[in-house]
Amino acid sequence: MIKRRELHECNDLYELLKHPSVFPFVRQKANSADEYWFLTSQLMEDEENGKAVSRTITDDWGQPIGTITVYDVQDGAGFLGTWIGTPHQGKGYNQKAKELFLHELFFELEFHTVFLRIRSENAKSLRAAEKIGYIMDAKESHPSLYEQINQGDKHFELMKIQKDYFYLYTASQKKEEEEQAM
Repeated sequence: MIKRRELHECNDLYELLKHPSVFPFVRQKANSADEYWFLTSQLMEDEENGKAVSRTITDDWGQPIGTITVYDVQDGAGFLGTWIGTPHQGKGYNQKAKELFLHELFFELEFHTVFLRIRSENAKSLRAAEKIGYIMDAKESHPSLYEQINQGDKHFELMKIQKDYFYLYTASQKKEEEEQAM
């Protein structure tokens, strides 16, 4: 479902990334497979230096279908960016990948907060975030950060995922599933 990034996946991922419904919303705006390879190698270097954490999202057969990354890592927090190619959207991969990735960040890499900066016009991502019970609005709790991310021409919504809340939510979901299975 998620795995460490590998450069040989760049061609397949670029083909998915360049779709007009995906490209405007990705952080790594590559205009060719070679440029995407270069940007990915830089991102892998950033991970080695503790500035980012990035994984490839795979389908049920292990094929790359998107990426999930935390950028601008600082003091156990960072900004989440996720994209999935259009043929694979709406199949539950995004939520599964997020939960696996967040578990890794919070319980293996000692993160405490993950922020989401979603463009106000990105209705698909806003709807997806609203469906996830452990995501909280962060405009009021982090007003200076909200102001900072909205200094440019584009307007963003600010949300956050906190380690404790993620743990409590996923533990209660697991308990419900176990009770229903009985």
